[in-house]
Amino acid sequence: MIYTIFITAGLDIFSKSLALSTLDSQPRKLLGSLLQLHLVYNSGAAFSIATNKTTLLSAFSMAVATLILIRASRFTHRIWILAAGLVVGGITGNLIDRIFRAPGALSGQVIDWIELPHWPTFNLADTSIVSGAILAAILVLRNISPQNSGAGEGKTNRTNKGESDE
Repeated sequence: MIYTIFITAGLDIFSKSLALSTLDSQPRKLLGSLLQLHLVYNSGAAFSIATNKTTLLSAFSMAVATLILIRASRFTHRIWILAAGLVVGGITGNLIDRIFRAPGALSGQVIDWIELPHWPTFNLADTSIVSGAILAAILVLRNISPQNSGAGEGKTNRTNKGESDE
């Protein structure tokens, strides 16, 4: 999971650095109006929730990441570990912005740069958080236990139905 966190946060930091050095406030069209690159400084969460409440968002993000890390420390199923790593890596990428960017520690603005029609501008950290959450939801819907591993990977937890995996 640590590798996933570092790779995810690292790619996010690198992509934001590229966005800062190559983009400005004018959208750059890649696929017409379907996909544009547009540099935005975000002081809130997705969909403009909690705008200018970055200290609160930072504290909440740290609490969520900590809870996921504690819970995921017992995971043995590789896909569950990947999902947790993606979410924590994304949280870490955005937290790094909130800690080190203006206007100051824990209140900095997040760099967003990917724009789709009728959707808030976002970044790779946001994509990672959503992807990890969707992956976790799929695992829950398929009743796949976080403790499965090795030969049991991909099997559902059928003991709730009175069946055994043996």
